[in-house]
Amino acid sequence: MGTYTTPEPSVDVTGEKRELLTLLQDQRNMLKITARNLTDEQARKQTTVSTLTIGSLIKHLARGEENAAKVIVERDENAEFDLSRAADEYRLTDGETLAGWLEAYDRQAAGFDRVIAGAASLDELIPQPTAPWQPEREWVSIRTMILHLLRETSHHCGHADIIREALDGQTTMAAISEGRAWAEDEWWEQN
Repeated sequence: MGTYTTPEPSVDVTGEKRELLTLLQDQRNMLKITARNLTDEQARKQTTVSTLTIGSLIKHLARGEENAAKVIVERDENAEFDLSRAADEYRLTDGETLAGWLEAYDRQAAGFDRVIAGAASLDELIPQPTAPWQPEREWVSIRTMILHLLRETSHHCGHADIIREALDGQTTMAAISEGRAWAEDEWWEQN
């Protein structure tokens, strides 16, 4: 399978579950590469016109993994998105550290993977919380929830890569290519 890192799901699964969790883990790894060797100050730094930072993106995705697992486990047909929780979703608050959120991200990702491993079928329909942008209750398959999380993680990997490049010039592709013979070729260095 074409991956950029050496992803290994945190759970023992096979078939489609393994394929989906492997791709998701690859994107998680790519996100964490953008945070490699950053200080807390750098993780909080806004380097583009957006207010997003690498630290806030990792925090947001850690919470997303936690919430997705909770929605699958609880299957609450009356759940509503808690807007108050979103107040500090996109910033590292006083006392929060990049290391703390990277640890939380790994922990929440492993928890999500355990929920997926325990699911009887990826076709199971799960009620989604309503929200101002989604006022009608939707029921979606666990597969769709995994794909949504994969899309969300990939989307924010792009944000994080741009933020990191503006911070110190590091790109994720350059970081994962270090020391590889093919990365020394002239065509690669020109791109």
